[in-house]
Amino acid sequence: MSLKNTVVFITGGSRGIGEAIAIRLAKEGASIAIAAKTADPNSKLPGTIYSAAAAIEKAGGKALPLQCDIRDEEQVKQAISKTVETFGGLDILINNASAIFLAPTGKTEAKRYDLMHSINGRGTWLVTKTALPYLLKSKNPRVLTLSPPLDMNPKWFESHVAYTMAKYNMSMLVIGHASEFAPMGIAVNGLWPYTVIQTAALNMINGQKAKPNLRTPEIMADAALVILQKPSSFTGNLCIDEVVLREAGVRDFSKYALTPGTRDEDMELDGFLGDAEHAR
Repeated sequence: MSLKNTVVFITGGSRGIGEAIAIRLAKEGASIAIAAKTADPNSKLPGTIYSAAAAIEKAGGKALPLQCDIRDEEQVKQAISKTVETFGGLDILINNASAIFLAPTGKTEAKRYDLMHSINGRGTWLVTKTALPYLLKSKNPRVLTLSPPLDMNPKWFESHVAYTMAKYNMSMLVIGHASEFAPMGIAVNGLWPYTVIQTAALNMINGQKAKPNLRTPEIMADAALVILQKPSSFTGNLCIDEVVLREAGVRDFSKYALTPGTRDEDMELDGFLGDAEHAR
């Protein structure tokens, strides 16, 4: 499926993986609405909806910057309505916005729990619900959510159960909506990185900046493009970026290394990956 002239609505795309996906789709000729909270520059966390919009247009796409908190139903409705009004429809929804706090129960405040669940689970559900009537009018509707494979191994829960629950909510929405929307012709899939991806947000969380064995967000962007170009029968999958690209014929992953020359086998693996993912 060609993405030329398709309309994309992406949440939380002002920086990092979301922005990289937006830029990659812009290179295919897509029109993209960036719906995120950050409108004003922050010295500690670079990237705004306006800087992302400028990068999208530089890459060849059309951009619509929208300040939007996906916890607020009215803001979500207005943002999607503005997207449809501006670009004439909606073809692809990318649920990228997410909150993270990696801490055990005793060190997780209730407000942190509420924030993660209101953005990750509720926010993804609310945006998808709001976008649904417009996606139904598209010839090739797609939903892509950045969420991990579902692995019930206790090791993914014991250190940060609140975050794991919040992130798995997004994955369960992929599985549920894929089945619910299948008769409507809407393909719904998830995407997760095989290795840790270097982003500004990650630097703030745990100081990963100095680590050389990370990959750049462009690997997720390329994998997202492959998934979005698949037929609508490809739905209900919780995909891994490297697996998607290998199955598409990619063999050289050196260009995604944050530090040139870092071997694939030396990359730091991301979480929520079980034996099945490693075997693939």
